[in-house]
Amino acid sequence: MSGGLFALLDDVAVLARMAAASVDDVGAAASRATLKAAGVVVDDTAVTPQYLHGALADRELPIIKRIAVGSIRNKLIFILPAALLLSQFLPWLLTPILMLGGAYLCYEGAEKIWGKISGHQHHDAPAAEVGKDAEDTMVSGAIRTDLILSAEIMIISLNEVADEGFWSRLIILVVVALLITAVVYGVVALIVKMDDFGLRLAERPSQLVQKIGLGLVRGMPKLLTAISVVGTAAMLWVGGHIELVGLDDLGWHAPYEFVHHLEVEVSHAVPAIGGALGWLVNTACSAVFGLALGALLVAVVTLLPFGSSKKSDAAAAH
Repeated sequence: MSGGLFALLDDVAVLARMAAASVDDVGAAASRATLKAAGVVVDDTAVTPQYLHGALADRELPIIKRIAVGSIRNKLIFILPAALLLSQFLPWLLTPILMLGGAYLCYEGAEKIWGKISGHQHHDAPAAEVGKDAEDTMVSGAIRTDLILSAEIMIISLNEVADEGFWSRLIILVVVALLITAVVYGVVALIVKMDDFGLRLAERPSQLVQKIGLGLVRGMPKLLTAISVVGTAAMLWVGGHIELVGLDDLGWHAPYEFVHHLEVEVSHAVPAIGGALGWLVNTACSAVFGLALGALLVAVVTLLPFGSSKKSDAAAAH
């Protein structure tokens, strides 16, 4: 009897260890997938605050909440089932779809740079105005933009864990969706309320606290500019890397092998910091490739009839 009990307890312990290992594996895979999509996450974080320009202070957090809920809906209801079905039944489609998303990132990054150089930079979203209809329109626009970025995040994450079983992929992608949404919109909430927090500190009697508060208020425009720059660079880097890896998977090995060769050469040249330098070389080459591809796409879109009409409409509106 006691032997049977100890055997049962031993089996329970084994199952518990297996479950713990499984949880650890899922957590590690989710972390790996999240890091792989970090570039798009930075871009998502950089884009969203622009939708809140002009919004009343007491509506900023409710608007962020509405967009975050829409983002979760995008990821879990629309993107996740489609991505899982593709990975299960048509896995060969994932690379072309991923490359389409990468090309879009390259285009967006190059378009932003061209807009800055040419002086015809457009805003990613209209300023929010007072009134429920204007807020609803703005939130809908933000959720539509999030759909594109979320699709890219989920496909990148899925591609990173494509070798896992179906249920493992499902759990990992749900964790990634919830984690990334919480991080992105948590950071966005901190960014958009930083100036309000700074103003409150500036009203305190302590001169030191006042200086900190004024520093926060003055630093907000610089922070938003820095986030925008990092977001643009991330789009080019991530998009270019996706294209290089995708081309290699599809059989054109030369571009990726060239970048990989440079990365290895630099890594071996300076062993002490070779890993970091190799990563920087890979990132820089990916960004250059992404910029070249994005510039080509911007030129093509500009030459197309709808591209020209869009440009004319923007000029007329200006």
